[in-house]
Amino acid sequence: MRGAEMTGKKSPASVGPEVWFVGAGPGDPELITVKGQRLVTEADVLIYAGSLVNPDLVAASKAKLKLDSWGMHLPDMVEIMVREAMAGKNVVRLHSGDPSLYGAIVEQIELLEARGVAVKIVPGVSSLFAAAAALKTQLTLRGVSESVIVTRPAGKTLETDQIPEFSRMGQTMVVFLGTEKLAGITQKLECPKDSPAAVVYHASWPDEKVVRGTVADIATKAAAAGIEHTALLVIGGVAGEIKKGHTRSHLYS
Repeated sequence: MRGAEMTGKKSPASVGPEVWFVGAGPGDPELITVKGQRLVTEADVLIYAGSLVNPDLVAASKAKLKLDSWGMHLPDMVEIMVREAMAGKNVVRLHSGDPSLYGAIVEQIELLEARGVAVKIVPGVSSLFAAAAALKTQLTLRGVSESVIVTRPAGKTLETDQIPEFSRMGQTMVVFLGTEKLAGITQKLECPKDSPAAVVYHASWPDEKVVRGTVADIATKAAAAGIEHTALLVIGGVAGEIKKGHTRSHLYS
């Protein structure tokens, strides 16, 4: 690849309007990719995901038009992106974390492409990985868990979930969008009640909090720590302060 495909910059040969979807990372403004940082800095139009994006990233952009997408209706946001992209502007849609995890990007892409606007995506560091870093652990650990289950609880936009079934698999579980429902989530878990669990609030932000416990008490401990939103729940042996049962990787044999 070369030209616009490699650099993210429009070349003289590029044809048609485009919008860049960029993952901002989990919070720390230095945890955005180099390419993502450049696109944000050079944008003419920046539409960002509200308080989920570090304001330092927004402030660093030279964009003359900066819009917080919190509360915006999808057709209105798409209309702005189409209008500005059609006018030849560098348009960046800045999502928190990595846009491929609960980013609601496909519905935006479908509407943009239907209007003749191309979309390109720059991945970001998910809060999933920032939480693992905060816990100083591996999400996959030989002898403890070979798989990672990423899920969310039922709610306004999801009628039913598979949390009970997933919890029986004995693998690492990471639950997004469930901080306000921790008690209900842990009650549905069908793994042993003494299984390690951790809640990580604002992973990589200056006010990051880590609370460790077990399935039986993690909801109570998180509530006592004042954690009510913007946190991840990690369940399984890798979430414990002491990792029991793991074996040395063949990398170091």
